[in-house]
Amino acid sequence: MPSALMIGYDPQAIPGTDPAAFQARLDQELARFGEHRIDAAMALVVHGEEAERALVTALTERPWDVVLVGAGIRKTEQLLPLFERIVNLSRRHAPAAAIAFNSGVDDSLEAALRALRTAS
Repeated sequence: MPSALMIGYDPQAIPGTDPAAFQARLDQELARFGEHRIDAAMALVVHGEEAERALVTALTERPWDVVLVGAGIRKTEQLLPLFERIVNLSRRHAPAAAIAFNSGVDDSLEAALRALRTAS
């Protein structure tokens, strides 16, 4: 069974966001992975000193087939250093994983499937 690690920005740290509603969307997307027989996990981070430790822990938890970086990190200019760190940590700690990018929470599965097809 393929595996996917979704890395996103913790909704608790996003001003003006309803964290519970956002988490529900993330959980729905994780359920879609399961429906497609992809074992998926999520790592939610915030910009700061703890991010690297949390990322390394998630990336080394198991071998991943795909690491998906969420649009909230990738499209937010202030988070560019975090995005770069995620990509470099992924290359170092999950070197066999394809890297995927979504355009929002609701197309994470499609982004992972694209990466898995390309990696095959």
